Amino acid sequence: MSVSDIHRQLAEEILAFAKTRDVKIVTAESCTGGMLGAILTEIPGSSEVYERGYITYSNAAKIEALGVSKRLIDEHGAVSERVARAMAEGALRESRADLAVSITGVAGPGSSASKPEGLVCFGMAPDGEEVKTFTVEFGPMGRDKVRAASIHYALTMMHNILS
Repeated sequence: MSVSDIHRQLAEEILAFAKTRDVKIVTAESCTGGMLGAILTEIPGSSEVYERGYITYSNAAKIEALGVSKRLIDEHGAVSERVARAMAEGALRESRADLAVSITGVAGPGSSASKPEGLVCFGMAPDGEEVKTFTVEFGPMGRDKVRAASIHYALTMMHNILS
């Protein structure tokens, strides 16, 4: 089974679980540039549960579309669990969804001592529950692989919370 087959299978199962539970999904993506939303919407019938997606690649987009505080970004950086949390909360607040997933990270190339290539932060906001955040250091494996690994991680998180 190829990576895309695995992603498709996870997406199909996520959408089936969401439909059964009447859960609407929203995504807020930075370093993955909408790839998570694209995988979910490849599945026929996804419009029944995929409510919308935000591609907030720039800090300005995070602030304007999701209401992430500029101060929060300045203090912690766009790649932080705090910003991932704020992105998920903002996506949930600005949509009609019941579950928000956010992704922000350093896909590469380029990094800093405190934010290395492959560092990705995730937020998971089930409506009415505390937002869960996660940080994964995938390592400097190149832009495409970091983004693919981030999508796989997000799909797995969604699968686990909905199953």
